[in-house]
Amino acid sequence: MKLYVKNMVCPRCISAVEKTLSDINVKPIQVILGEITIDSELTDTQTELLKHKLELLGFELLDDTHKLQIEKIKLIIINHIHHLNDSRFIFSEIIANELNKEYSQLSKLFSATEGITIEHFVILQKTEKVKELLAYNQMNLSEIADLLGYSSVAHLSAQFKKTTGLTPSQFKAQGIHLRKTLDNL
Repeated sequence: MKLYVKNMVCPRCISAVEKTLSDINVKPIQVILGEITIDSELTDTQTELLKHKLELLGFELLDDTHKLQIEKIKLIIINHIHHLNDSRFIFSEIIANELNKEYSQLSKLFSATEGITIEHFVILQKTEKVKELLAYNQMNLSEIADLLGYSSVAHLSAQFKKTTGLTPSQFKAQGIHLRKTLDNL
């Protein structure tokens, strides 16, 4: 049986969910971003307890198919940009292939539910990744642009300024306090 959890965006989220499951004596087969696999159905009491404990941690147990699809779209994007460092592909193709649905249908659902397009969500995620990489000072803008699939440093800088109101240099001068958590984008 699979359970789906909203707002799982990093390895620490996985650890927190694993601990929560352990606290209610549920042994998962696997816990990955946004998804828990267990070998049997939860009782109503376990389900309610899990929902409550997850909500205390800022997560949400999903049961609506539309919410579930939105969360899967977000997780695909977050995983590729923040964890795989692989954003050179066409997100519309990956999302459609992974969810086995027409991209236009998923795009309409995402826009109607989230109030922004999938493309804008990708831009927001890339912007946060740029902020992270600038804060760590390990890569120059050219390397960051290449890593994130931008056609040029100028394109990255223009998109960054449009999204944040700052140039990458201005952001770097102001520091790490301007970053946002991934689940709040």
